Amino acid sequence: MIRRLWRLSNRLIRMVLSSLFGALVVIIILGVVQLNRQPDLSVWHKAELDEEFRANSGLNSFDEYLELEDRLFEQLDRLVYQEIDEKDQREINRYHRGSLSDPDRWPTNWNRSFVLPVDRPVAGILLLHGMSDSPYSMRSIGQALHGQGAHVIGMRVPGHGQAPSGLIDIDWQDMAAAVRLAMDEIQEVATGLPLYIVGYSNGAALAVQYTLDSLTDDKLKVVDGLILMSPEIGVTKLAALAKWQERLGHLLGLEKLAWNSIQPEYDPWKYGSFALNAGKQAYLITQEIQGQITALTKSGELDQMPPILAFQSVVDSTVTAPALVHNLFDRLSAFASGPDNPHQTHHELVLFDINRWAEIEPIMNEDPSAWIDSMLQKTDTKYMVTLMSNMSPDNNKIVAFSRAPGSLDVETCDTGLSWPEGVYSLSHVALPMPADDPVYGGEAAGASAGIELGNLALRGEKGVLRVPAADMLRLRHNPFHGYMLHRVSVFLGLESVPSGFCIPSDTA
Repeated sequence: MIRRLWRLSNRLIRMVLSSLFGALVVIIILGVVQLNRQPDLSVWHKAELDEEFRANSGLNSFDEYLELEDRLFEQLDRLVYQEIDEKDQREINRYHRGSLSDPDRWPTNWNRSFVLPVDRPVAGILLLHGMSDSPYSMRSIGQALHGQGAHVIGMRVPGHGQAPSGLIDIDWQDMAAAVRLAMDEIQEVATGLPLYIVGYSNGAALAVQYTLDSLTDDKLKVVDGLILMSPEIGVTKLAALAKWQERLGHLLGLEKLAWNSIQPEYDPWKYGSFALNAGKQAYLITQEIQGQITALTKSGELDQMPPILAFQSVVDSTVTAPALVHNLFDRLSAFASGPDNPHQTHHELVLFDINRWAEIEPIMNEDPSAWIDSMLQKTDTKYMVTLMSNMSPDNNKIVAFSRAPGSLDVETCDTGLSWPEGVYSLSHVALPMPADDPVYGGEAAGASAGIELGNLALRGEKGVLRVPAADMLRLRHNPFHGYMLHRVSVFLGLESVPSGFCIPSDTA
């Protein structure tokens, strides 16, 4: 009897495993078929631009980086712009010369690195943009800080600003190597002056990774502070599966499997298509950062981390907002290291809440209130927390609720800000963009030399357009950009607190 039961159980186990394996095979086949049904690849998906910077390129200076970038864009013109198919010569295609999305319509091609020098700088600042992005996203911030006397470099991160194919085989180590060249340049120009990095999304991850490296590498200059916007500190673990899809694509000879999405290239400053490798590199650098933090915590060297001021929307479809808290801020020491800065003695996290007056909770997939409320209730945090939220559920005016490290009290301050009509939250892409940005701004947008995307909301039947409706309706600018920029300037010591302006008392 026992033997029969044993044989029966083994048979059942084999049947279950066989069924599961068969189901997995079917899922993979269906997934491959679906992915391969994406639109055909174009020249900008296939171009191999070998003038792109790599960690092993052998460059010794940022000037050499810029020279290589010149050759890269010459190659881009020759292998992409001059080779597009006749069917792609449309009014909305960034790779068609003269189109509404052609970057050369603008006086400056902001897909390239930019340098804003001053004769007598008061600080040196490096700006780092996000994944699939370009230096354009840091343009307005860079120009504002330059106007306050800072020497500014807005670096084009390798793989970006050219063609989407640039992200197919780039590594985060290539990006990190370019950051080191730019920091060497800033240190040389602004010798003896405060040095800062302002990073957005993947640029924020690069900023954190460089700074962690600098705590143990004497060859690297330790910065005096970090500004992080929508920082890429935690991403979904599904990004780690990208390598398996890539390998399957190589095995089956299906080029489309190297892409998470293949979209029209209508945006002059950001790729529409997204290579799987980009998501993989985002995952890998976040894992590298976690490993570095763990090692530096054990050695006690994390205590030397310079002050961090971070801005984050509580809802973010690109990065995991709670992970910013758990994976970075909760692991920092109580007091920020660095120079004697009366404006910033602690790390600070500024959270932009959803618009509670919009009463959207019943139609939300997930209400972030639970983890937001716990942030303000915790008394054992080692950093300042500021929540930008509605004065009350029936009022669209915004109050800053701030709690100092270890304090039981929550300070409230009327910011003078209010939610614009029809806006229920910020977004990952919104934070660095001002409301008057010519391309991404809202009703206050300035005149654009080409396409305007800030108020794009086409009406019609669903499923007709290749561009998802969610992308068109996504908020692309930050209505509170002025507040954020003032906070940044005060943090950097470039201006004093404006009269009547709302800054937490612990940092004022």
